[in-house]
Amino acid sequence: MKKGTLIIGAGHAGVQTAASLREAGYDEPVVLIGKENELPYHKPPLSKTFIKDAQAGPQLLRGENFYASNHIDFRPGLHVTRIDLASRRLEFAQAAPLAFDRLVLATGSRPRRLSVEGADLAGVVSLREIEDARLIRLKSDASADVVVLGGGFIGLEIAATLQAAGRNVTVIEAADRLLGRVVAQPIGEHVRQRFADLGVRILTGMTVSRLEGENGYVTAAITSAGERLPAQLVIVGVGVVPNVELAEQAGIAVANGVRVDGQMRSRVAEIFAVGDVASYRHWLTGQDVRLESVQNATDQARLAAQIIAGGSETYKAVPWFWSDIGDMKLQMVGLNTGADNHLVVGERQENSFSAYHFAGERLVAIESVNRPADHMLGRKMMAAGLFPDRNLVLQGNNAMKGLLAKAG
Repeated sequence: MKKGTLIIGAGHAGVQTAASLREAGYDEPVVLIGKENELPYHKPPLSKTFIKDAQAGPQLLRGENFYASNHIDFRPGLHVTRIDLASRRLEFAQAAPLAFDRLVLATGSRPRRLSVEGADLAGVVSLREIEDARLIRLKSDASADVVVLGGGFIGLEIAATLQAAGRNVTVIEAADRLLGRVVAQPIGEHVRQRFADLGVRILTGMTVSRLEGENGYVTAAITSAGERLPAQLVIVGVGVVPNVELAEQAGIAVANGVRVDGQMRSRVAEIFAVGDVASYRHWLTGQDVRLESVQNATDQARLAAQIIAGGSETYKAVPWFWSDIGDMKLQMVGLNTGADNHLVVGERQENSFSAYHFAGERLVAIESVNRPADHMLGRKMMAAGLFPDRNLVLQGNNAMKGLLAKAG
C-alpha cells in the first residue's frame, strides 16, 4: 500500500508543495501537517495591513475547500516529535504515527530569542505567526511608546505601520546601519532618512542591555549607552533560527538549515527540505545560502514536488525579494554577494531609484525603491541568463530591453 508524501509545515512552502504535487499528476496520498489551528495564510501582511486594521482577518493561501477537492489531507494543530528513519514514519505528541514514502520538511524558522533581563515581560513580542500579530495589534492600541529591536525587514515594516498609526517609535539596531544583512548601503541610508523625516528615532550601533517592567508588563528599554526609553510595547526582530531540530535528531545533515542538493533532497534520498529551513549551494554565487523569502519557498516547493512526481530538474530560480516599508516598496533581484561596486539610477530625493550591483563589470543584483519596472526587467534578464555590464545599464532600460529581445 502506498504511504505517499507527508509534508511538515503548512506555510508557503508546505502548501505549495502539496498543490504542486497534484498539479504534477502525483496521485498518491498527500498529508499536510500544520502546527497552528488555522487554515494556511499569507505571512507578509501580518506586519502591515493586519496589525493596523482591527477588522482584518488572515489572507488564506488557498480557499477552505481547496484541500479536500484536491485530496490533500490537511491536519492542523499537530506537533511532530520525531522522525523515525528506520521505520519511515513520523511520531506525534497527541496522535498516532504516520508512515511515509517521501517526507518534505517545510518547517520554516522561528524568531531568535532576546537574551536580556526582562525579555519575558508581557508586551515583549516577536512576530512570526498570526497569534503574534493579534497580540501586537491588541497591545499597540494601548501603547504610546514602542521600541523596535532590529533594523531588518520585519522590524522596519512594523515600525512604519505603528508610526503611521500615531505611535512614538524608536528603532534600535546593533549594526552600524539599517538592513545591513539584506541590502547595500545606498538603500539602507535612504530608508534611514525616510524614517527620520517621519519622526522615527533610529539608533544604530547599539543594543538593549535590559528591559524594565511593572506588575509583569514592560515599561522601558535600557540601551547599551544607558539611555532609558519608555516602552509599553517592545517588538523583537533580531533575526530568525531555522527549525532543524527534527532533522538533526534524526541524523539528517544540517548546517545553517537542512542541507539539500540541487533537487531539494537531503542526505536521506526520501527526505526533502524547502523554504526557510533549506540550506543549499546557490547556482548563482557558488556559495552556501539559506534564503528567507516567499519566492524562494514557492519555487523550491514546486521543484521538490516535480522531483517526487518523477522529474529530474535542478534548482535554477533567480532569487527575488520584496518589502513594503511605509511609502517605500523595496524590490530586490539577484544576490549582492561578491559585489564590489554599484551604480545608482533614478532620484533618491523623489523616493524612486535603483542600485545596480556589479562584481567587476558583471551585474549580480538590483535593489529598487519604488522602481518596479527596473525590478521586473532585471528578473527577466537574469532568468534569461543575461547579466549586462555597467555601460549597458547606463544606456537605460530600453537598451537592456533590446538585449533581452535579441536573446529571446
